Amino acid sequence: MAARKTTLADRLSYQLPLIKLCLVHERLNKDNLYPIQSPGDAEGLLEPLRHAPEEHFVSLHLNAKHEIIGLHEVSHGTLAASLVHPREVFKAALVSNSYAILVCHNHPSGSEVAPSAEDLETTRQLLRAGKILGVNVLDHLIFSPNQSVYSLRENYPELWTG
Repeated sequence: MAARKTTLADRLSYQLPLIKLCLVHERLNKDNLYPIQSPGDAEGLLEPLRHAPEEHFVSLHLNAKHEIIGLHEVSHGTLAASLVHPREVFKAALVSNSYAILVCHNHPSGSEVAPSAEDLETTRQLLRAGKILGVNVLDHLIFSPNQSVYSLRENYPELWTG
């Protein structure tokens, strides 16, 4: 009986951990997918962000019809900041097979809802990464306890056309 020849994959599997990705949809009812057509559509769903005491950065994952297929909390920060990197934003979006994303964060201080320089730069980075990865970034919304939702796409359209 001839000895079985070991392959490189056989040898590496003993030395390196194997990684398997698995997507688990919790309570996804395909008959009741919620479409996002405007910032107001997202505002109603993300109302709890308005009252969070710390900054949260979340992304809504959308299919080709712009129906929500998932929500991912990218970052949970402090009273005044939340770290966001495109890698973390798009990791979950790619695994969930998102066609597009809508990103949102809150300003818990209740101060004027206007994007900071960091908010604008984060949006630019996400738009560039989304183009490369083939996942559209529809908008970046900012929530505040005292004011209506602020849309960067509506107030800074040049970010999306540039």
